[in-house]
Amino acid sequence: MPRLDDHFWSCPCARGARHRSYSTARAGALAAKVGGMVTSSVSGSALRAAGGARDPEPARGPGSPGTGDQATRSHPHLLQRGLVLFSVGVVLALVLNLLQVQRNVTLFPDEVIATVFSSAWWVPPCCGTAAAVVGLLYPCIDSHLGEPHKFKREWASVMRCVAVFVGINHASAKLDFANNVQLSLTLAALSLGLWWTFDRSRSGLGLGITIAFLATLITQLLVYNGVYQYTSPDFLYIRSWLPCIFFSGGVTVGNIGRQLAMGAPEKPHSD
Repeated sequence: MPRLDDHFWSCPCARGARHRSYSTARAGALAAKVGGMVTSSVSGSALRAAGGARDPEPARGPGSPGTGDQATRSHPHLLQRGLVLFSVGVVLALVLNLLQVQRNVTLFPDEVIATVFSSAWWVPPCCGTAAAVVGLLYPCIDSHLGEPHKFKREWASVMRCVAVFVGINHASAKLDFANNVQLSLTLAALSLGLWWTFDRSRSGLGLGITIAFLATLITQLLVYNGVYQYTSPDFLYIRSWLPCIFFSGGVTVGNIGRQLAMGAPEKPHSD
């Protein structure tokens, strides 16, 4: 004989209630599992964010290893270029100033002429320092303007430029014109021809004019203070063609500096 409780559990309403309780329990377990996954992902993201805040990646500043190594590599190369340019300036000063003294264009005191270099002791170091500054300035200006100089970038062209500059200086001391104005105009045309042949850059033209102006002003002050003098001055205390010599000399030294800088690590230009 069937029991009452068996009959109760076998009725349809009891089976429906048991099914609903099972579904509710299964939904609760699924919700708990999803909630646990969400909680773990959120906590993991928070931990990663906290870890990133505690240990940020070091920025590459001026003292970082990468920039420090690059600066360490560039400094010796810059020093070598400066020494080479200084030596070039000293040699050119000795040769060209000796030529001017022999042609009685530049007059130094008698005790100075008696020295082995036929020039004042301070002339070669000053010219060497000026050559180093100008030779290092030309590629820096090119890099700053973002216009690298690529016209005739070979040593053969640089040597020809030096030869033309020496020839212009020699012409200033040896050629005889009816007056200094004709000589000045001729040397000005030769100097511009040197720039057009071996440079043709706007930065080279601008720096050459600036160098000629500053060097002429310094020379005027030196002559005014009696350090040395020029024969037959026609431009205040100096010769009128002297700015042409300074201009062509700046272009020549600038080309040497650019050629020396070709193997140097260049800084990328940023606007």
